[in-house]
Amino acid sequence: MYKHLFVPVDGSELSHRAMDGSIELARQLGARITGFVVEPDLPITAAASMTQGLAERMKDNESRNEAHAAALLGQFEARAAAAGVAFAAHHVTAYLVDQAIMEEAEKAGCDMIVMVTHGRSAIGEFIFGSHTRKIIASSKLPVFVLH
Repeated sequence: MYKHLFVPVDGSELSHRAMDGSIELARQLGARITGFVVEPDLPITAAASMTQGLAERMKDNESRNEAHAAALLGQFEARAAAAGVAFAAHHVTAYLVDQAIMEEAEKAGCDMIVMVTHGRSAIGEFIFGSHTRKIIASSKLPVFVLH
């Protein structure tokens, strides 16, 4: 059935729930996991108008983002290994987070996206947005939502 799960994480407490839930699901299905971190990027117009000082701060921020992604995906990989689940890690920087998740899941050859949701009310989603909701509405792949 489902043999390759794509699991985006961001380091929040919900990410740990996504890690544990997806590992258990993968274990039960005999599936493997691609853990994914997408770091938000500036729009091209903002990047083009940066001053030299801001550009240097952005480069420092990129280094921190790389370290954050590596640490987070390392934790995920260790948890998967402890459960005997095959794991691959992937990281990108993108302006459109939702689009990056869907595109990278397809590129990786995954057959399901596993996400976790805050379970916000309609007003909370309006104010804060919902990556999960947007991906459910747009993804060509099935989306398994953990709450």
